Amino acid sequence: MSGEPTPGTRTYRPGGWFAVFGERVTVLLPPSEKARVAPVWEMVDGGAGFDETLDRLISGGLRQLPGFVLVSSVDDQTKVVVRGPARATFTTADADIELEGSAVTTWVERSLTGVTAMVVTVDDPADGPDLPIDAGLVRISRFDEPPHTVPAEPEAGPDLTLEPAAEAAPVPASDHDGPTRTAGPDPHAFDHQPPGIPGQPAAPSTTARPVATLVFSSGETVDVDRVVIVGRAPEARRVTATEQPRLVSVPSPQQEISSTHLEVRPGAGADHGSAVVTDLGSTNGTVLVQPGLAPETLQAGVSVQLIPGAVLDLGDGVTIQVANP
Repeated sequence: MSGEPTPGTRTYRPGGWFAVFGERVTVLLPPSEKARVAPVWEMVDGGAGFDETLDRLISGGLRQLPGFVLVSSVDDQTKVVVRGPARATFTTADADIELEGSAVTTWVERSLTGVTAMVVTVDDPADGPDLPIDAGLVRISRFDEPPHTVPAEPEAGPDLTLEPAAEAAPVPASDHDGPTRTAGPDPHAFDHQPPGIPGQPAAPSTTARPVATLVFSSGETVDVDRVVIVGRAPEARRVTATEQPRLVSVPSPQQEISSTHLEVRPGAGADHGSAVVTDLGSTNGTVLVQPGLAPETLQAGVSVQLIPGAVLDLGDGVTIQVANP
């Protein structure tokens, strides 16, 4: 396993532990060690190796560090240290090797060759998808390298069991413009009416000229001449032939920003000629600071007109400033 991972070389399951994935090492720390995360990330992101990172972790004494995992894979050699409630399993051509940090009072340390796969578990994995990660800081319960895959279930053969015929209930007539879905959260729970005054024309799908420019904290700028959807991995809930939204992805190492967090679009009615913002039911919300006004937390599904100079705070250090086009 190479020490220079490429995108998609591992996956993780979200959880409570902190995981710092770098070019040369990976470090996992329990929730109680939040204060250590920033300096460790700075080291790892700067290219620190196994020995340097280990020295930093134990510099204050083992008693002050109840658990951690440190892994480094360079060329054909994999080095690992496991302490506390963590378990690591390594697959080689000869055998599967499992290390339990809780089995000893100090730590378990091994140097292995020919590792083809590893799984590190630090907490009960939560239900949900396994997410890809190359480098960065995330909260995890487990990670797999190479990526975790779910085996395909074998196709079921024909069911020849005879069941009593059930009475068919009449199906009421209704408009149906999409595939049938099973019961669950309403996918349109945060769909909202186009901004503006009811009874006036809806906001245009595109405008001849932008009504505002969004300046992201990353330096990226986006013109608001149509719907702009922002999030970790934004998706358009409704796409028509006339409305093609612009999707803008932003980083969120702490997962504070929702995958589809908010939208900004040209306004209509009383909002004509300006941009309006709508929180799309984000988990941690959006804070809006308008010039001369106190900060406010946007209500999901409620559109608010934006004044030039306004700042939207999505969390995780990501902000958007609204400027004249």
